[in-house]
Amino acid sequence: MNTQPTSPSGLQLTDILGLRLSGIFPKGKEPSIRTLREWTKLRRIPYHRVGRFVYFDSAEVGDYIRTKLKIPGRA
Repeated sequence: MNTQPTSPSGLQLTDILGLRLSGIFPKGKEPSIRTLREWTKLRRIPYHRVGRFVYFDSAEVGDYIRTKLKIPGRA
């Protein structure tokens, strides 16, 4: 279910399926829902809780992944 609530700060929020298909991950290399839930649990990606539901801002997650989750190359 891809509901798109708007947060008070004006962010477009999406659920975990919408995050997967938002285009921030390379085509055919999207992480699984299980991986995204694990990253959320470990606080590796930013998320917003609305009641008991978890939503993501795809732009915020994309920026965070590009800056914080880079794996250094082998020397």
